[in-house]
Amino acid sequence: MMDYAGRVAQADTYPKLLRLNAKEHGREIALREKDFGLWRIFTWDDYQNRVRDFTLGMIELGIGRGDVIGIIGDNRPDWVSAEIAAHAIGGMSLGMYRESLSEEVLYLLTYGETKLVFAEDEEQVDKLLELGGRAPHLCHIVYSDPRGMRKYDDPRLISADELAEMGRERAAREPSLYDQMVDATRGEDVAILCTTSGTTSNPKLAMLAAGRVLSHCATYLSFDPKGPEDEYVSVLPLPWIMEQVYALGKGLLSRMKVNFVEQPDTMMNDFREIAPTFVLFAPRIWEAIAADVRARVMDSSPMKQRLYAAGMKAGLAALDKGERSIVAETLLFRALRDRLGFTRLRSAATGGAALGPDTFRFFRAMGVPLRTLYGQTETLGAFTLHKADEVDPDTTGVSMAETIEIEIREPDANGVGEIVVRHANMFLGYYKNEAATVADLRNGWMHSGDAGYFNPAKQLVVIDRIKDLAQTSRGDRFSPQYIENKLKFSPYVAETVVLGDGRDYLAAMVCIRFSIVSKWAEKNRISFTTYTDLSSRPEVYDLLRKEVEAVNATLPPAQRIAKFLLLYKELDADDGELTRTRKVRRSVINEKYADIIDAIYGDQPDIDIDTVIRFQDGTTQRVRTTLPVVDLRLQTPAQAAE
Repeated sequence: MMDYAGRVAQADTYPKLLRLNAKEHGREIALREKDFGLWRIFTWDDYQNRVRDFTLGMIELGIGRGDVIGIIGDNRPDWVSAEIAAHAIGGMSLGMYRESLSEEVLYLLTYGETKLVFAEDEEQVDKLLELGGRAPHLCHIVYSDPRGMRKYDDPRLISADELAEMGRERAAREPSLYDQMVDATRGEDVAILCTTSGTTSNPKLAMLAAGRVLSHCATYLSFDPKGPEDEYVSVLPLPWIMEQVYALGKGLLSRMKVNFVEQPDTMMNDFREIAPTFVLFAPRIWEAIAADVRARVMDSSPMKQRLYAAGMKAGLAALDKGERSIVAETLLFRALRDRLGFTRLRSAATGGAALGPDTFRFFRAMGVPLRTLYGQTETLGAFTLHKADEVDPDTTGVSMAETIEIEIREPDANGVGEIVVRHANMFLGYYKNEAATVADLRNGWMHSGDAGYFNPAKQLVVIDRIKDLAQTSRGDRFSPQYIENKLKFSPYVAETVVLGDGRDYLAAMVCIRFSIVSKWAEKNRISFTTYTDLSSRPEVYDLLRKEVEAVNATLPPAQRIAKFLLLYKELDADDGELTRTRKVRRSVINEKYADIIDAIYGDQPDIDIDTVIRFQDGTTQRVRTTLPVVDLRLQTPAQAAE
């Protein structure tokens, strides 16, 4: 195993570590990017040169120590190069989600007083230009993709290649300048402003020191080793702390190869071509993959459906015994792993939110070595992970090191309390928000706001956000997130919100997974026009009723869903209903859909909707429909006869 801590001792910032890798392993592959159907290779020398050119180019533009450099777009080599260059000048990088709307971008740019933004392409440049003079500190916009850019004449625009050329010219005049700047970087300086999830309001900006990120990565890698022979595909948003840890921190420290897909919609095809050795997916991606597999099975021949059912049954039975089924491997799993690009996986992880146990078991039975991690932006990412031979889907594993302290504060009679954590590599506080820092970071302990407990095996169980734990008017406590995750195991369910806090019973608003329900409808010759139309069809309600009833059968009576309806639209981060990491913003849902929620609990059998949906491109659509409310406490005559 590599001496990760020793490596950090040699180079405690991203620019220093990149320079060290280029010096010692310059011709080895560092990055790959799929472009026009071909994989482009970037060696450590290439990586280092791009960072140097960006660094000196920004110096030419007058950007320097203490300045904030924004980055927005897809995961690309230019993103990670821009971020390291920002650190090399002594600045702070601020990653923004590619789906962010102009107003969200404006908030971050204004709050950070951002002077320069690396914007990948025309789509992202448009967001910045739309702001006009409302972002007064923004002096330069650097774009990597020149397509569609000729029509603009804004003086702030400059291509990434032009910026790099400026850097090369500066290097020719001052050959030692870049090394002097890298030498001046310090591991304890703030290098990264990382957005928090912002489930209740605008995100806070956690101040991260690159040296601390690297030290924490060294701890992580000692628990779950990686090296130059490993392949990783970067598909999760780079503004998220865990992708920062994997694609940058662990990438630089372990020298694993980091691969970037061509487009989000080619992700799984590109993923299969690389066949990575380990993977980190958010729960929503694992859920989407599992749903897609089951949807394809539904479209297959009766023989293939029987083989799938037999393989899954044998595989799950073997999993429960801690074994692998040869029958399941032969009938199903070997071919399925190959189709998904999982043939070389030695490690797989999920994090950022809870993954339903049923989905977790689905992949474990398939032979995917899936484990759960848990952490927060403020703790520099994950601090717990399952040991490879001690995987329990109901937990998030154990502390990655003895130096990471985890406690449960103010536990109730069942041992459930707030999870707090302390270790040497925490965040440095919230940018321009001392009050929030003092509230969350007390005596070195980060108060997570999550409810959890330790099981008898000393593994950490995370239940839900403390503020989201609910209790019915009858005194029955429940976790909405837990029930929602069980519902999302269905291939037909994309999102759902479980209600019931302070009410007599639980209810759910369900969003159908349009791509799969539409296929099901076409196969069953059910005509429809739009998402709203499809979700209102009686046949679709009957289909989803069976799914909800199947979940109810696995729950205690007090936690079963009594009523549900199918929402007329998908929940959307652009509407503020979800965070950019796809967590439900319950306060927004409760306010936005208050009339619907009141109607559900007002015992209305149908709810009339007349509203306007606004799309990201500014267009609107009027929606007029009726939402039936299904009361699962009432049996139809046909059901009573069964």
